Amino acid sequence: MTEIKTAYVFPGQGAQFVGMGRDLYSEFHSARELFDLADKALGFSLSKLCFEGPEEDLKDTRHSQSAIVCHSLSALSAFIESGKSKLLPEPSFVAGHSLGEYSALGASGILPYVQAILLARKRGELMAEAAAKTPGAMAAVIGISQEILSDICLKTGCYIANFNSPGQLVISGLKEAVDQASAQATASGAMKVVTLQVSGGFHTPLMSPASTGLKEMLNSMDFKTARIPLVANTSACPVSTPQDVKAELYCQLTGGVQWQKSIENMIASGVNTFVEIGPGKVLAGLIKRINRSVSIYNINDAASIQNFSV
Repeated sequence: MTEIKTAYVFPGQGAQFVGMGRDLYSEFHSARELFDLADKALGFSLSKLCFEGPEEDLKDTRHSQSAIVCHSLSALSAFIESGKSKLLPEPSFVAGHSLGEYSALGASGILPYVQAILLARKRGELMAEAAAKTPGAMAAVIGISQEILSDICLKTGCYIANFNSPGQLVISGLKEAVDQASAQATASGAMKVVTLQVSGGFHTPLMSPASTGLKEMLNSMDFKTARIPLVANTSACPVSTPQDVKAELYCQLTGGVQWQKSIENMIASGVNTFVEIGPGKVLAGLIKRINRSVSIYNINDAASIQNFSV
């Protein structure tokens, strides 16, 4: 029998939904405690926003980032509290897609959970301010090669922000540039181009105005050496030291998310089982496209924890 080697992965922005975490709060002491601590630390009821909405407020970058991290770490806390996490070996790696990297900070032991939520809140505020100054856009491009899309981006002045899976890339930049690139991608044979509901050109130099504020926040926080290595978005390689993790979070703000390479590198290191923890199942879909031979589980609500088996 093949030895199981596990990685925990955490979703990014866009996974939020009204009602997220309500059942975890009701059924697990650890989840309730984390939501309550987050409410106190933030100075407003993030739990109420997650449980009741309104949806428009929850989608706001300033709120959605801390909400997703809080939900993800609450789900992880509940998974551990239930004892079901012991059905798998402790993860060899953790990773998060974009914002999900902040959930991974908590899971890896780099930051206490509440500190990871506060840092995500600050990131969301800074990104919202940068987007207000220079509005941007993002679009998912399906069914076109990276080489062709890179050439289109070079000509139009936008960027590949997310390298998600074979045949799925996300472009980002000024709206006019993304519109031009989207049209050219369609003309070059892309199967589908989907405009994403975001306010800014995330993971590009358009986010540079947020860099100073994020760096100040990072430098003010006491990062620990990772207990579980974190596979970084920008390099797709594991990082563990406070210095390397802070450098990754800083670079990730304006740099591309190398998700496909991150998953491939973990698999090359022996990982054969991924557990997606947090709202939605987006990452499970991406991982299946990257490699169909691995096992994938989702922990996103009380039922998924109760029904979890290996």
